[in-house]
Amino acid sequence: MRFSQQAGIQVTSDSALLRGINTHGVHGHITIQYALGQLLAGTGLSYSSAGHNTVVLTKAAANITLGPVRVGGTVSRQDPTGPGVGYVATTTMAGTKTDTPITEIPNSIYVVTKQLMQDQQSQSVVEALRYTPGVYSEADGTYGNGSGSTSVGIMQRGFSTTQFVDGLMTNSSSSGEPAFLERIEAVNGPASVMYGQTNPGGMIATGLKKPTDTPLHQVSVGFGNWGRYETAVDLSDKITKSGNLRYRVAAIGVTQGTQVDHVNYHRVGVLPSITWDIDGKTSLSLLGMYMYTPGDGTAYANQEPILGTLIRNSTYPEIPRSHFLGTPNWNEMGEDAEMFEYQFKHEFNRYVTFSQTFRWENSHQTQKTSYLNGIVSPTEEEIATWDNQSQDRTVGLDSRVSGNFSTGPVRHTWVVGSDFRQYGSGGNSVFDFTSFPLVDVYNPRPNYVPCYNMNSSKCENYGVSSKYSYFQEGVYFQDQIKWKGLSVLLGGREDWVNFSGNYGSESTIGSYPASSNYTKYAPQPRHAFTWRAGLIYKFKFGLSPYFSYATSFIPQTSTDWRGTPFAPLTGNQLEAGLKYKVPNKDILITASAFRINEDHYLISDLVHTGYSSDGGHVRSQGFEISANANIMRDLRMVASYSYTDVRFAKTNLTEQRFNPYTSSYYGNLISEQGMSVPQVPRNMASVFFDYTLPRNIFKGFGLNWGLRYIGYTYADEVESFKTKPYTLFDIGAHYDFGNMLPTLKGLKAQMAISNLTNKYYVTSCSTFNCFVGQGRRVYGNLTYNW
Repeated sequence: MRFSQQAGIQVTSDSALLRGINTHGVHGHITIQYALGQLLAGTGLSYSSAGHNTVVLTKAAANITLGPVRVGGTVSRQDPTGPGVGYVATTTMAGTKTDTPITEIPNSIYVVTKQLMQDQQSQSVVEALRYTPGVYSEADGTYGNGSGSTSVGIMQRGFSTTQFVDGLMTNSSSSGEPAFLERIEAVNGPASVMYGQTNPGGMIATGLKKPTDTPLHQVSVGFGNWGRYETAVDLSDKITKSGNLRYRVAAIGVTQGTQVDHVNYHRVGVLPSITWDIDGKTSLSLLGMYMYTPGDGTAYANQEPILGTLIRNSTYPEIPRSHFLGTPNWNEMGEDAEMFEYQFKHEFNRYVTFSQTFRWENSHQTQKTSYLNGIVSPTEEEIATWDNQSQDRTVGLDSRVSGNFSTGPVRHTWVVGSDFRQYGSGGNSVFDFTSFPLVDVYNPRPNYVPCYNMNSSKCENYGVSSKYSYFQEGVYFQDQIKWKGLSVLLGGREDWVNFSGNYGSESTIGSYPASSNYTKYAPQPRHAFTWRAGLIYKFKFGLSPYFSYATSFIPQTSTDWRGTPFAPLTGNQLEAGLKYKVPNKDILITASAFRINEDHYLISDLVHTGYSSDGGHVRSQGFEISANANIMRDLRMVASYSYTDVRFAKTNLTEQRFNPYTSSYYGNLISEQGMSVPQVPRNMASVFFDYTLPRNIFKGFGLNWGLRYIGYTYADEVESFKTKPYTLFDIGAHYDFGNMLPTLKGLKAQMAISNLTNKYYVTSCSTFNCFVGQGRRVYGNLTYNW
């Protein structure tokens, strides 16, 4: 009876079968089928599914082996950190740090399942988020798309986002490598109460692969255009006979070019992990990672001029995507990174559980590249070169106590915790100002060797060094109060932040007079309280209306061009919506409307390239509609529509309008107040289907196709001009060779083509240059499971 209540299914039996039978019980967060197997082991009883969330206990036949039970055609309770089922995930840890159904959380949470990533053959988190509501993942075009780097160019509800892995903020490359991830979640709206420093648009939560309960053996080889070759391994099995000690090793090696000449992507990485179930109430998981990426697939210099990209005509024809607008003999961007993590959990009793996650990560980045220094003419760019070395180190710890208790008919799921994060960053950059080569965008043939000899009078160098130390600690609490179909969520958090650093510059050798200028910033302690409240009511027929209010806080470690740190970002959001889980079906539909306010919104500094400025008070409002559905056994679908209107609600900034045809400003200064925030599309829509053909037509063969629509974005803060909307098509196919020959069981082939028509499009622009989107990408692989 207790199992029936906790699992949410009905267990029936003949009472005579149960007389005199005792079990050893079962304890922990485990699947229904495993729990039933353990509960009935040695009792002489078996079970069968009677449909409609009902299990019937029967007398076991001799020597029977209990298999998995499927209740109502699907597993009733999913692992909240697992890969999901098909395209649907029904539970999550990301929203509340507790195992909670998505339909009981009063804000928008969208899960990119492992199956969806596999069907689309996503090669980065940026690509995996293409079909996610409220998320514009490719604002910077292909910049960072191949590297698997964290949060590059990703916008949520009009705000830049932050990525967390296993509940901790990260700077590790492991967070962006799909071969190491079990699932990706977009938590739209403020998440500061549980995670601290996040923008009000939301956060991206990912989960690293950990040992599985059942053996997993998978190897794959992949290939694609631009000379891509890839090998990946994913192995998991038990170490001890009982299975209380298990391991998993995920590894990847890949090499390829990109659509841009002289820009390549090379990576090798390994993620080993061990899980030890110390006893029935205690578990420990250890994870490590090493990643070496000597070429990260980014083109730092490849911000192309407006004429020839956004504006294309007979005078300014299309600039080919392959043109590299830098200097090939000074073109190196890479990283090496390592990480260690542990996850510990102990259940004191049915009321109190202790959990702790710790991570240490370190990375070193090298950039010897060129960058756009100015537009000389409509067909010529001036570039400058630099040599940048930087290192990041992060230590994070999240400790929490959670549990359940009841006050009469009211059930409480509570969490009290504390987390901290120590982040250190340092870097040195040297700029060559000896000369500034010109690049013809239609015939780029630069042949410039930077001059960095500090002892030569022929070299003119300018050096910059910086060092930041950042410490954040937070204490948080949360109570999920449930009475019948009503769930109320209350939570609060106090954050303390202290950061300090220095910023220095020095000119050496050449016509620049020798000088130095170093600024040291004293420690700047800050603190803030954030809170959220929401309610959601779940009707028996599956509909769940909700309403919530939440606040956010994020201190700014970045500085303006003078090196002065920005004031903290503070925001709040009102959100109302509907969630509908179709009874007995894997179909989840979500609709939400929101209004976000944020102070000290950062925008690009149009005068000082590479820096930001304070844009004042910004308001984002809109709505989202999404559907994740396993419609039938062989038909899956995701679909969404997003409307996001982001404007400067209050600001003192003014600006002249810009004419992209003449590359010049004109007219009087115009207030930015009431204008749209640039680089944010107002409308986005997408749909993706995967269908495995009936067995009597072509057994084992499946097809998928998708459509992505992205609306226009403005290029500057006074709506001078905007990009063009674009529609892209994706297709794919897969075939299970086990349907051809039994000896080929476990062998599967997949093919995915994104931007099928090879459409030339621009993802976003600033006043002088644009980011060009990814052309047709073809990727396929052969995977063998045993």
